Amino acid sequence: MTGTTPAQADGRRRPRAAVAMRPDTATALLNAPSLAALSQVCDLAPLPVLDDFTTDRARAVLADTELLVTGWGCPPLDAAVLASAPRLRAVVHTAGTVRGHITDACWERGIEVSSAAAANALPVAEYTVAMILLSGKRALERAHAYRSERRRDDSLTTSPTLGNYGRTVGILSASLIGRRVIELLRPYDLRVLLHDPYVSDAQAAELGVEAVGLGELFGRSDLVSVHTPLLPATRGLVSRELLMSMRPDGVLLNTSRGAVVDQDALVDVLRTNRIRAVLDVTDPDTLPAGHPLWECENALITPHLAGSQGNEWQRLVDLAVGEAERWAAGDGFAHPVRRERLAFLA
Repeated sequence: MTGTTPAQADGRRRPRAAVAMRPDTATALLNAPSLAALSQVCDLAPLPVLDDFTTDRARAVLADTELLVTGWGCPPLDAAVLASAPRLRAVVHTAGTVRGHITDACWERGIEVSSAAAANALPVAEYTVAMILLSGKRALERAHAYRSERRRDDSLTTSPTLGNYGRTVGILSASLIGRRVIELLRPYDLRVLLHDPYVSDAQAAELGVEAVGLGELFGRSDLVSVHTPLLPATRGLVSRELLMSMRPDGVLLNTSRGAVVDQDALVDVLRTNRIRAVLDVTDPDTLPAGHPLWECENALITPHLAGSQGNEWQRLVDLAVGEAERWAAGDGFAHPVRRERLAFLA
């Protein structure tokens, strides 16, 4: 696998590239048009994809690889793997977090890393906004009651707390997804609060939100949407005290990581019927069949579906192809992952 790297039709050099991810990930992500698009900008190694870097074939492919396109299930790129990939200079990840495969050895080599986290943020933000609006109308609970009772309630006698006009939404963390949620909420008549210790009052004002302390976020919000990454400092951050401080009929919405919330405390508070919850993530991510959260009728639990699925995979691949094209042209990544920011990313 040596020789001159082919050029594109316009004369630009095509870097030698390979795909590393689980085979089932590749089946979901890489349809024929996607592979063709990658092949337009890269000299792509033939399939199957690499999912084990210790095989003779993987070592042979890696020996010439300059750009690695990765996805879920890519093995760690540790020092031993990098020794087999002396020409590797860049990694384009077709998903969000790169923690599972980008190691210190990559940063020490100076490998450039890109992630499709921005593309994956949009469906999560869309799910979040949909649940904010539906919970404000108590749509799911009222639909359940309608099915059970087979009669409509009287819209003129609904509670004045029902609806989305002037409702207060609290955003926990101005992460990539948190910021996208803030952006998508702008057209609505909502008051948006933000707690993020790394965002100043002036920066919050630029986002069009009010910066508040953590306790104030939970005490003032009708709904708190959790977008903080799971870090040692954020494990159990949403504590019993914060949950108990929420307004009556307040809603906790979590699309981040289940362990950011004290789940035992959440079960206890839900059992009092003081608050409601919308949980796309739990701890563990798939709850055991007998877990008490399943018995909480005021908790809507969805199967980690907020992130990219179905036709949304294409958005991730399109971003990755664009990043590969930029890198091949010498323009650098539009969505780089920086080592110094890795500790703050989901």
